[in-house]
Amino acid sequence: MRTVRALLALLLILLPFTAAGAAARPADPPGWTTAWATSPHPPSRAFVANWAQQGFANQTLRQVVRVSEGGLTTRVRLTNRYGAAPLTITGATIARTAGAGAIRPETLSPLTAGLSPTFEIAPGADLVTDPVALPLNAFDSITITLYFAAPTGPATQHAQAVATTYRAVGDHRADPTAAAFTETTPTWYYLAGVEVADLLPNPPAIVAFGDSITDGVGSTTDADNRFPDELAERLAAAGAPRAVLNQGIGGNRVTVDSDWLGESALHRFQRDVLDQPGVGTVIILEGANDIGLSAGAPNLGEPPVPVSADQLIAAHRELIARARAAGLRVIGATILPFGDSPYDSPEAEAKRLAVNEWIRTSGEYDAVVDTAAVLADPADPSRLNPAFDSGDRLHPNDAGFRAMAQAVDLADLR
Repeated sequence: MRTVRALLALLLILLPFTAAGAAARPADPPGWTTAWATSPHPPSRAFVANWAQQGFANQTLRQVVRVSEGGLTTRVRLTNRYGAAPLTITGATIARTAGAGAIRPETLSPLTAGLSPTFEIAPGADLVTDPVALPLNAFDSITITLYFAAPTGPATQHAQAVATTYRAVGDHRADPTAAAFTETTPTWYYLAGVEVADLLPNPPAIVAFGDSITDGVGSTTDADNRFPDELAERLAAAGAPRAVLNQGIGGNRVTVDSDWLGESALHRFQRDVLDQPGVGTVIILEGANDIGLSAGAPNLGEPPVPVSADQLIAAHRELIARARAAGLRVIGATILPFGDSPYDSPEAEAKRLAVNEWIRTSGEYDAVVDTAAVLADPADPSRLNPAFDSGDRLHPNDAGFRAMAQAVDLADLR
């Protein structure tokens, strides 16, 4: 069966070649859907130690992602979105993951752009690789390996990947084992998405859009227990598998841009949601950081930017309008309790309650997921239920993310 799928994948790639012959770039197969995504942000300091600010030179990165949708052919969206200079990728490969930084060598394929194994990404730009005959099923893990011969400069990143990235000195893009990859960090670099195409279109994807709660901070590293992962698994178990894309950024705010917490939700919504191919629904869970960082965070170097409940509601209204204009169904999720966390204060709690009351009762969202009620401590609704708390009074644990996914009414998803 795997051989048949591989032959069909190759046929999908070869059919669109132009009459100019093998040297011509193939046209895209129809029906591309994003099967995995992350939200890039600037190469700045982060909550976790990483390599973004210094970048890479004569080094190989090996990065593992798990797709939530399958297809016959695969391509990777790479990004130099926050680079100050052109990024040269000397060589890249893709393969099925064997675990702990190793790959399955029989599945290894080069990643090319315009049929060239070496390619350049302009500063501020994304690049989609040529299609590869790598059939995938939902929940397959793939390993993307990038070799940089020349210095990259500071690297576009996604700091809190809750996944392990591996680094080696020299060119190890085709190594079957991880023996040369002696350094690790929990951050993705230069990755924006993985897209798949099939003979028939895939069902519409769902974007989970938000901050560190959506990003999965507090879940087990390399276990794929984030809220969007759990929702994708629940959909598959219900017989309705589809892609669920994680577009969360730790520390992100709806109304405020930050050099290291990412562009605001208002500024990144177009790129991270509306520009994703094949999306039908977006779930928005964001606002805790607007509230919690209103007084600033000197330990993080974030100045005070007061945000009122009314300002936050107005920003949510703008996101709703933009999603509807793009033909998407838009679902609002209530802001989780943060009592006894660094965000906690009477003023902050009053804002959270006001925004959540609007989300629940205004009718402006197409549907609501009351994540705050589901994860609240029954004895004190201003706090997370201890059974769902990762330990910082702010982020859920694996059980909490599972409960969030269970709270979604699958009938509300387009």
